[in-house]
Amino acid sequence: MDDEIAKIRQEFNAAKQSFLKIPEALKEMPKMNPEGIYVNKNLRLDNIQVYGFDYDYTLAHYSSNLQSLIYDLAKEHMVNEFRYPEVCISFKYDPNFPIRGLYYDKQKGCLLKLDFFGSIEPDGCYFGRRKLSRKEIAEIYGTRHIGRDQARGLVGLMDFFCFSEACLIADIVQYFVDAKLEFDASYIYEDVNRAIQHVHRRGLVHRGILSDPNRYLVKNGQVLQLVKMLREKGKKLFLLTNSPYYFVDGGMRFMLEDSTGYTDSWRELFDVVIAQANKPDFYTSDHPFRCYDTEKDTLAFTKVDAFIPNKIYYHGCLKSFLQITKWNGPEVIYFGDHLFSDLRGPSKAGWRTAAIIHELESEIRIQNDETYRFEQAKFHIIQELLGKLHATVANSQRTEACQLLLAELNEERQKARRMMKKMFNKSFGATFLTDTGQESAFAYHIHRYADVYTSKAENFLLYPPEAWLHVPFDIKIMPHHVKVPSSLFRNQ
Repeated sequence: MDDEIAKIRQEFNAAKQSFLKIPEALKEMPKMNPEGIYVNKNLRLDNIQVYGFDYDYTLAHYSSNLQSLIYDLAKEHMVNEFRYPEVCISFKYDPNFPIRGLYYDKQKGCLLKLDFFGSIEPDGCYFGRRKLSRKEIAEIYGTRHIGRDQARGLVGLMDFFCFSEACLIADIVQYFVDAKLEFDASYIYEDVNRAIQHVHRRGLVHRGILSDPNRYLVKNGQVLQLVKMLREKGKKLFLLTNSPYYFVDGGMRFMLEDSTGYTDSWRELFDVVIAQANKPDFYTSDHPFRCYDTEKDTLAFTKVDAFIPNKIYYHGCLKSFLQITKWNGPEVIYFGDHLFSDLRGPSKAGWRTAAIIHELESEIRIQNDETYRFEQAKFHIIQELLGKLHATVANSQRTEACQLLLAELNEERQKARRMMKKMFNKSFGATFLTDTGQESAFAYHIHRYADVYTSKAENFLLYPPEAWLHVPFDIKIMPHHVKVPSSLFRNQ
C-alpha cells in the first residue's frame, strides 16, 4: 500500500510540474459559440410554423441600470408603505452579488445555491451578505441535502427581476442582524416580494423605463430582422406578454426608431398581440380574451372568437387561444426568459420552448478562456488522483504520508475551485455549474422546460429556418459546456 501511495505522490508531483504552463493542446481546443443555440431536445425548425415571443428580456433587452431601478423603487416602497427603518433608503444595489437561479429559505433566512440533486453548494450559502462556513451549514441544516419537507420552505428566484430581489432580501437580513433586531425570515421575503410586485403592477417600473428609455432599453435592429425573416418564410407570429400595451408600445417604438427602412407600426409584424396575459395562469385558467381599445384605454364587452390583425387583446387563456387559432402544439415554439411563468406552461401544453438566458453569453466567453480551461483541467487531474487515493486506502489505514498527500491534494483542488468560481461571480460562481462541477438546480430546470436555450432570440438569425437542431451525442453536463480532458497535460 505504501508503494501505491508513493506512486500517487509521484503522479501528483509530475502534475504540479505540468501546471507551470498552459499546454499548447489546450489552446487549440474548440471554443463554444457564445451566440449559439444549445439543444436539450431535438428540434426540426422546418416543422415549426408559429413563433411566439414574450416581451420583457426576450424581444426587449435592458441595460444593467434596470436592476438598480427595481431595487430602489422596491426599497422606497418598503420604507414608505411597510414602515421599514429609514436607513434602508441608503441601500444600494450590488450587481456583483446575486446570480440567477438562487433559492431563499423562508424559514432559515438563507440564500442558497443548489445543485442538480438539491444539495447546498458548500460555498454558496449566505445569511444576509455573509457567507456561511460548512460547519455553520451543517449546524443549520444538519446535512447539505435539502429534503422534501425543507424544500417546501424554499422559493426559487429564477426570472430576471430576481437579481434585485435576491440583493434586497440579503441586504435587509444583514441590516437586522447588524442592528441585533429579531425578525422572521419569511416576513422579509413576503415584504420584498410584495414590494417588487407592487412596483410592477402599479406601473412604476414601466413609467421609469419609458421616462428615460436611453438609460434602460437597448436598441436592437436585429429583432426586426428576425421577425421580418420569419414573416418572409411564411411563419405566423404572436406576442404574449404580461406587460400592459402602453409599455410594450413605447418600448417597441423606441427600439425600432433607428431601424432603416422601417416605417410601419410594429403591431403589423405580429398576427396576434396579447398583453396583460397574466402568465403562468394564462396556461391553466379559463379567462376570456378582451379586445383592448388603444385610443380610449378601455376593454370591449364583445366576445372574442377571432383575432383581427392590428388589434390588441388582453387577458385570455391557452384553451381559447388554441380554439381560435387552431395552431397545433408541436408546430408552435415560444420564446421566454422565465422558466416557470414563460416555459413550464407551454412545454406541458405541447409547445416547443426556447429559453432566453442573457448570462449565457458571458459565461461561455469565460469558459472559452484559456485561464479558465487551465484551472478546469487542473481540477479534473486532482479529482482523479483523489479518487485513486480513496480507492487505495481505507479510512482506518491512513498513514502519516497518506494524510499529508490527502491534505495537499484537497488544498490544490480547493485552489482550482476558488479560481474558477471567482471568474464568474465571487459570491455564487457560475449560473449553470456548482463549484464541484455538477449542474446547478437552475440548469436542471433548463433541461426540464426548455427544448433549446440561447442568449437572445436574434441568434436564430444565424441558423437557416429549415435547420435541424440536434442534442450533442457526447453531452457531459449542459450542451454548451466543454470538459477539458486531463490527458492534455499528460501528452505535453
